[in-house]
Amino acid sequence: MQSNKLIMITLDGCRYDTAVEELGFLGHLVEKGQAARYQVLSELPSNSRPMYQVLLTGTPPYKSGIVSNLSVRLSQQDSLFHRVREAGGVTAASAYYWVSELYQHAPFSFQKDRIQHNNELPIQHGIFYFEDQYPDSHVFAEANYLLENYQPDFLYIHSMNIDDTGHKFTSDSKEYRAAVDKADLILAECLPAWMQAGYQIIVTSDHGMDEFGHHGGTRPGVRQVPLFIMSDKVVPRIVEKQIPELMVAPLACHLMNLEPTQDMERLEFPGLRTSSESI
Repeated sequence: MQSNKLIMITLDGCRYDTAVEELGFLGHLVEKGQAARYQVLSELPSNSRPMYQVLLTGTPPYKSGIVSNLSVRLSQQDSLFHRVREAGGVTAASAYYWVSELYQHAPFSFQKDRIQHNNELPIQHGIFYFEDQYPDSHVFAEANYLLENYQPDFLYIHSMNIDDTGHKFTSDSKEYRAAVDKADLILAECLPAWMQAGYQIIVTSDHGMDEFGHHGGTRPGVRQVPLFIMSDKVVPRIVEKQIPELMVAPLACHLMNLEPTQDMERLEFPGLRTSSESI
């Protein structure tokens, strides 16, 4: 029986080529027919806050007004969180505080907004961190807490250590590769249990990183990011065709059997199973 529950994971700052080379457990799932792998072309500017908005609403920056990391305000677009809650589902997030500023409260209060439980807000159960070096292991442990205690229909997880390391040491460094490898170790411990619990899983990134320790522009290293999908609704294979980042949000709606928002582009995604295809 196909599930409509989804965990969406954003490995901030993880470029495509490094993901293919260092995310060994995800590569294992692809090799064994348990996951699909795509290359995504991020929107511009290839910076975090605008790309969070792209991933979670399917809206390009020129339409949303979230055009830089300095755009500190609530989003005006319906997000995946809104869609799930409106359908009667439960939402949760273990994420960087900018996600809270986009969909919960802006500006973020370090004293009041770190842990949030409010069924009237788009993210009904949220644990938000506010230091870039906050350990990825803690982010995923807090996500697991949310999953076990609230059984969300949509759980968003956002980790920051890859991006933080890339800024400090550049994408060409052993430190950057080690940060991606550490994320893979965490995923290897978490994903099998979550898949066994009936969750579909998306693993992607907002943007990449370059050999100068930067992102924001147009170079391939900062725009090409990975997308791994573990779902009975997607054929498990490597897809060579590059996917626009604007497709991620409507894809998530499709996986959760939700209608996309009016702001989202029409879903054009290779590898989706038809309802008549056997699993």
